[in-house]
Amino acid sequence: MSLSTPESVQKLQTALHDKAKGSPSFRFYALYDKVYRKDVLAFAYECCKANGGAAGVDGRTFEDIEAYGKERWLDELAQELKNRTYQPLPVRRVYIPKPDGKQRPLGVPAIRDRVAQMAAVLVLEPIFEADLQPEQYAYRKDHSALDAVRHVHKLINTGHGEIVDADLSSYSDTLPHSELLKSVARRVVDGNMLHLIKMWLEAPVEETDERGNKRRSTRNRDEGRGSPQGSPISPLLSNLYMRRFVLGWKKLGHERRLNAYIVNYADDLVICCRNRAEEALVTMRNMMSKLKLTVNEEKTRVCKLPGEKFDFLGYTFGRCYSPKTGRVHLGAKPSTKRVQRICKAISQETGRNKTLLAQETVITTLNRMLIGWANYFCLGPVSSAYRAVEQHARKRLRQWLCAKHKLRGQATKQFPITVLHQVLGLVELTTRTSSFPWAKS
Repeated sequence: MSLSTPESVQKLQTALHDKAKGSPSFRFYALYDKVYRKDVLAFAYECCKANGGAAGVDGRTFEDIEAYGKERWLDELAQELKNRTYQPLPVRRVYIPKPDGKQRPLGVPAIRDRVAQMAAVLVLEPIFEADLQPEQYAYRKDHSALDAVRHVHKLINTGHGEIVDADLSSYSDTLPHSELLKSVARRVVDGNMLHLIKMWLEAPVEETDERGNKRRSTRNRDEGRGSPQGSPISPLLSNLYMRRFVLGWKKLGHERRLNAYIVNYADDLVICCRNRAEEALVTMRNMMSKLKLTVNEEKTRVCKLPGEKFDFLGYTFGRCYSPKTGRVHLGAKPSTKRVQRICKAISQETGRNKTLLAQETVITTLNRMLIGWANYFCLGPVSSAYRAVEQHARKRLRQWLCAKHKLRGQATKQFPITVLHQVLGLVELTTRTSSFPWAKS
C-alpha cells in the first residue's frame, strides 16, 4: 500500500531537508515538538498501519486502537510526548527462520512506540538524507538494491575486478550507543529528541519461551549497544552509522589511494578495487574495529574476477554468457541460493496441507510470488533461472492439482503446459525476458 504524504508534513520535510542540504554544518535545536505535531503523528500512524505487523508486549492491535478511538489514542500519545512522560514499553522479541537454518531475532515494539518512532523518522530522515553518501542504497527514496547491483556491475566492467566481499557480524545488534548518538548529535542538539532515541535504544527486550514464561533482558542498556531490528527507526540509525565508515573511507584517502570503491546496502557491502584488494581488506578491518563493529572473518574474503565469483544482494557476479550470442562478459545473474529459495517457497505454498484451498487462491499466491521475484531478478542473463523456477512451479502445481482432485501419476496429460498457463493462469516467466534490458552500467 502506497501512502501519499500530507501536504503539511511534506512542507515540513522539504524545509528540514533544504536547510540540511544548504548548510552542512547546521545543527537543529527545535525538533522534538515536531514529533508530537498532530499531522505528523496521524501520518506516522497510517504508515505503521500500512506496514501491518503484530502487536507488541501490550497485545494491542490496530483494530483495538480504532475500537478505542484513533483520534483519542493519538491525542493521548501526543500529550505523553509533550509532557515528557512518555516511556517506551519493552520490545517483544520474535525469531524468523533464515535460509541457512538459523534464526534471525526481530524486535516488535508496541504500536504506540512504533508510531512515536515513525513520527521521529518523518522529522529526522529529511535531515540525515542530505548527509548520506551516494554509495548507500538502503531505505532511501529513489535508491534501491537494484541500483546497488547496477553500480557494482558498472565498477567490475570498468576494471575494478578485485572485490572485498565483506560481512559484518550482527550489525544492528552491535551498534554502539555512544558513538551512534554522537552521529545523531552532529546534526541534532535538541536534548529531548536525543533522549527519546536513547530510550528506544535502551528499551528492554521481552521474550516468551516454549512454556509461555516471559523473560526480560536489559542487554542493550547494560552493554550500551544494539538497535532492535524491526523497529521503524532502526533503518535510519543503521544507515547513519554506516555513513561513518563510507565517508571515512573517502576522507582518509583510501578510495583514491587504493582505487577502491564501496557499494553499500544496509549491512551488506563490497569494495571494488582495480588491485590491492588485500590491502583494502586490512584497511576496512581496521576501520571497522575503530567503529566497534565486528567483521565476520568466515564470510569475508577477497574475490578476483573473472576466475572467481561473489554474491551480492541475491545476484552472483562473475563470468556470464549472452543468451543471444553466447559471448562471455562480466556481469550479474540471479544466485543459485535465491533460485533455490523461491523454489522452496513454491513447494511450501503447494504442499498437501494446502489442498483445501481454492484453486484460484493457490494460483494467485504463486503468481504474486513469481512476479515479485522476477521484478527483482530482472538484470543480467536471467533466462536459465526463470526456466528453473518456472519448471518447478509447473511441477508443484500439477502435484497439488493431483492431490486436490485425487488423481494418480504426474497428470501431464490432464494439465499440459498450455492448460497451466493459458487456462489456469499461471504466470509464464520465460515470456517476460524478451522485454528485459540486460544489466547496464
